[in-house]
Amino acid sequence: MNLPKIIDSFKKQSILVIGDTMVDKFIWGKVARISPEAPVPVVEVTKDTETLGGAGNVANNITSLGGKAVIISAIGEDNTGRSMIDMLKEKGVNTDHLVFDAHRPTIIKTRIIATNQQVVRVDREIKGVFSHSTESKIIKNIEAVIPKVNGVIISDYAKGVVSQKVLKKAISLSKKHKIPVTVDPKVENFRMYKRVTAMTPNTKEAIEGMHAKNIATEQDVVNLGKKILKTLNSDSVLITRGEMGMTLVQPDKVTTIPTRAKEVYDVTGAGDTVISTMTLALAAKADLVSAAEIANFAAGIVVGKLGTATASSVELKKTISEFYKTK
Repeated sequence: MNLPKIIDSFKKQSILVIGDTMVDKFIWGKVARISPEAPVPVVEVTKDTETLGGAGNVANNITSLGGKAVIISAIGEDNTGRSMIDMLKEKGVNTDHLVFDAHRPTIIKTRIIATNQQVVRVDREIKGVFSHSTESKIIKNIEAVIPKVNGVIISDYAKGVVSQKVLKKAISLSKKHKIPVTVDPKVENFRMYKRVTAMTPNTKEAIEGMHAKNIATEQDVVNLGKKILKTLNSDSVLITRGEMGMTLVQPDKVTTIPTRAKEVYDVTGAGDTVISTMTLALAAKADLVSAAEIANFAAGIVVGKLGTATASSVELKKTISEFYKTK
């Protein structure tokens, strides 16, 4: 298929992202001494930054690539939640279907970085299933949004938004409306993701999710992918393998896609980029192999940037064009 033409169609696609949202906060500073109170460094703060994490970063990737993103999640009635909504709106994400839960704080992960070295991470969160009331609101919003979008992403971080009821409703409605539904899985819920268009585990998630052992060779990875397909009755599984590239397993064929990264600076958020790009391509009627190819090029772009990064459709088309010119 014509990959640049598929990317041009991204702007016509609207994708629903369902999952756990969070704010990633970074406190930057320098260390000149050890505390007299305990054997720990004293960090003198120079700046604070905040970025979207979890499902919020998936939605950010979609709008960066030119698509439209709608997000459904549950957040707290707090300043962090308000800050998250502002960040999402700034990225062009539709936040009309977020659900507020007064009993749970908005998740915030604070990393203290001293001289480019992470000293400690502080997580403010309550995990577990949300109340029946919150879950019902999430499902009601899913029912309202799915008929209006071209694709659905389940971005599961095992914090409580993606319950069994939420997952079943999202998948069944996506199938009913004949739109792709993809999953960025969490090991804890791995066997719940049945009948999806594609799931995108990394090698570790695939192994742990299936309780597999002795996965060493290329054929072992392929067999693992086939086992996932059979167990979950899904259309495909894309196992992301770092410097080994990706392995796309479908019922009738296996496609190995070598990595397209020129240099790797930071793999943070690469999984979010993969599932966002792949889903946009599937929504634009690309076949699974072409969608995986485009996602692989996008991942190659973001790992060449520092921090949680995104790719644009312009960067993506340029990278693909340059690659095929040099072949």
